[in-house]
Amino acid sequence: MKLVAPKPFFFEGGDKAVLLLHGFTGTTADVRMLGRFLQKEGYTCYAPLYKGHGVPPEELVQTGPKDWWKDVEDGYNELKDKGYHDIAVCGLSLGGVFSLKIGYTLPVKGIVSMCAPVKARTEDAIYEGMLEYAEAYKKREQKSEDTIQEEMSAFKQLPMDTLFQLKELMNDVRSQLDYIYSPLFVVQATNDEMIDTNSANIIHDEAESDRKQIKWYEHSTHVITLSDEKEQLHQDILDFLEACDWEQ
Repeated sequence: MKLVAPKPFFFEGGDKAVLLLHGFTGTTADVRMLGRFLQKEGYTCYAPLYKGHGVPPEELVQTGPKDWWKDVEDGYNELKDKGYHDIAVCGLSLGGVFSLKIGYTLPVKGIVSMCAPVKARTEDAIYEGMLEYAEAYKKREQKSEDTIQEEMSAFKQLPMDTLFQLKELMNDVRSQLDYIYSPLFVVQATNDEMIDTNSANIIHDEAESDRKQIKWYEHSTHVITLSDEKEQLHQDILDFLEACDWEQ
């Protein structure tokens, strides 16, 4: 069964805009509920879909952080082109890393990084996560077990340069955290099974923002936007955004 590829979304609200960024192997579905919540509160939200995401994993490994960063920049410029001059950025996981990168690259009113890794656990952990994603995708396609095993064997033979580039991206962003001056809200799930949670402390402590805060969510796992605490998360993000210095 061929899966329907997810799409970017644009939820029009008020003059204040938020760029929403999903994670590695994720899609815009991971930030969709947050986008709808913020739209109801008067914010315009745009979420790009990174190249190679929401499609077969064989296509994902042919892309890398440079491709995805271009999608992020294009998303920011899409909001600018639509007339939105006041933009905040909010990202999950890899999207959180990109949110931080935007923070020292482009003008933003505020930054929300959710479960963002700026230090890799190990390359093995990233690789294992990639294999789990690939197998889960094939199961959703309703392929037979034999077909899945055959395709997974072939998948393991593919070059995984993407994973090395991901680690380089994390290291690069970590080295430039002290160039971040915009208001910053660091969100971290206590039971995050995917990343080294000390990343949250590193981000909070090394950013130079005058206004910065960190909050741990005791009952959440990595994809915190879909967790049991999502309603509280939505409210906390709204409170943070409302306190930012919007020009409108």
